[in-house]
Amino acid sequence: MNEPLLKVTDLKKHFPIRGGLLQREVGRVHAVDGVTFEVEKGETLGLVGESGCGKSTTGRCILQLITPTSGTVTFEGRDVTKAGADELRALRRDMQIIFQDPFASLNPRMTVGAIIGEALIIHNLAKSREDHEARVVHLLETVGLRADHMRRFPHEFSGGQRQRIGIARALAVEPKLIICDEPVSALDVSIQAQVINLLEDLQAKFDLTYIFIAHDLSVVEHISTRVAVMYLGRIVEIAPADELYARPLHPYTEALLSAVPIPDPEIKRKRIKLEGDVPNPIKPPTGCHFHTRCPIRQLPRCATEVPKLELGANGHWVSCHFRKA
Repeated sequence: MNEPLLKVTDLKKHFPIRGGLLQREVGRVHAVDGVTFEVEKGETLGLVGESGCGKSTTGRCILQLITPTSGTVTFEGRDVTKAGADELRALRRDMQIIFQDPFASLNPRMTVGAIIGEALIIHNLAKSREDHEARVVHLLETVGLRADHMRRFPHEFSGGQRQRIGIARALAVEPKLIICDEPVSALDVSIQAQVINLLEDLQAKFDLTYIFIAHDLSVVEHISTRVAVMYLGRIVEIAPADELYARPLHPYTEALLSAVPIPDPEIKRKRIKLEGDVPNPIKPPTGCHFHTRCPIRQLPRCATEVPKLELGANGHWVSCHFRKA
């Protein structure tokens, strides 16, 4: 077995809450609470879950845009969490991100050419001014834009075009891993399909590896090789996409998939309705985080014992005391 491109082990990120006159720490938001997974070279790992479950925070911790509270992130055998400033700058060439909001992620004061070409300057990837401009033009054309767009500003483009600019910026340094942080959630449905198809074409052309963060399960099914499901800061299930959608094992995954609309009106699917609300991440439930809403919980075990993420058949991992792959 080859070493995975990326290995995340027991990753945690707790944000302190401060209050009072002296701004002492009065609590912590458990945004990411012990996440472990691996990403193989060339695959797309879909990371799904409800809003606020810690998906985007996990992605930012991997890139060290946010410093994790604890845990390790190993990229090509190097521990990213222990990297110094110079080493981290070099690693950034191999790990890039496409942000969720195409309207907020581009500097409105810079031209598109300057936005895309900035990384070329930082990492000394262009030998001359002519080479720099040629690379920017090539990147624009690679993502389906025109050469003359490099002279324009972000406000002159639509949301889909802006996201293509964000993709070109991520590609500029020829990365190995790209974290796609809900890259199509702010776009119209017709534009979403175009961007997804572009990402798939680029993956095949440049041998890219993706972590695709989303809450739209139908989009994730289309693009992902494997899918990891998060709930309240923890991963509850990981499986190949076909396996997960055909045979979900965790009760939370079953509930999520039961809510996905089916285009065929002849097919009826039983909707699983979860009781209660998502618990407060400042004070998450003990034991299994899902036990307060789980239809198959058995007390006191589910409320006191944290279930391990265990591997079963067909590469199917599940974190549940009473469901095994």
